[in-house]
Amino acid sequence: MQAFLDYVVKGLVDRPDAVSITPVERKGVTVYELRLHPTDVGKIIGRHGATIQAVRSLLQVGSAKKGLRCNVEIVEERPED
Repeated sequence: MQAFLDYVVKGLVDRPDAVSITPVERKGVTVYELRLHPTDVGKIIGRHGATIQAVRSLLQVGSAKKGLRCNVEIVEERPED
């Protein structure tokens, strides 16, 4: 599932080299933490969240076929003050 997510996200952003996907297990669900360049966050979220919702739907359908539970979260890195 991580390879699928990597392929889709890197195809949507301007800076694919800055994409980082980290799987984290939380209560039986694999949550993929997505870190992007700050200028690419809007492209992944999309208008009214449509793009990220479509990515989440595709990931959930694909993972359900394999008997897994997965989700995606965008992690925004904020500089320390």
